Amino acid sequence: MKKVAVILAGCGVYDGAEIHESVLSLLAIEQAGASWHCFAPDMNQHHVINHAAGEESGETRNVLVEAARIARGDVKPLSELNVNEFDALLLPGGFGVAKNLSTFATSDADMDIEKEVLRVCKAFATAEKPAGYVCISPVLIPKVYGPGAKGTIGNDPQTAAAFNAMGGEHIDCPVDDFVLDQSRRLLSTPAYMLATSVSQANAGIAKLVRKLVELA
Repeated sequence: MKKVAVILAGCGVYDGAEIHESVLSLLAIEQAGASWHCFAPDMNQHHVINHAAGEESGETRNVLVEAARIARGDVKPLSELNVNEFDALLLPGGFGVAKNLSTFATSDADMDIEKEVLRVCKAFATAEKPAGYVCISPVLIPKVYGPGAKGTIGNDPQTAAAFNAMGGEHIDCPVDDFVLDQSRRLLSTPAYMLATSVSQANAGIAKLVRKLVELA
């Protein structure tokens, strides 16, 4: 059975991993005949958002502990992820990617990627193992894969401009499809960058995951 490593950025669309995208990704991995294995950096979140009020709560929460809510406790520290033990990599979206896994939310094209996240993503790229990036997570692609790497966040002009400014080649993509950078074995799909429903998000995620497992 092929094994897919999944990096979660916490729990919750505004400050962590997007829950719908994460669960849809895990479901799609199982439906494709593979197994999923969740990881998250053991670090404090950038901040915590009260999702009912849409405001900062002033709390402190840990990315790994929060990610365990999605994984039903079955999550390991990202520092323990060994690329040699897995066939593919998948990163769901959510603003935690831009706040916890990177500084994109505050630095735009001048962002940095958290060191363990960068290590793992680069390890899969170097090993030429397929990787899938969902929703906002494709903003990491240019920093991981270097100039010319192809990816999509849908069609938002500002985010696409930042993607290109970092050296990537942004490709507009509808919600029910994905972009494949064949030479890099790299896939991306817009999901909730464009989706207005769970079923719309699922359309692109399911296609991406099927191809990801096929390439693994």
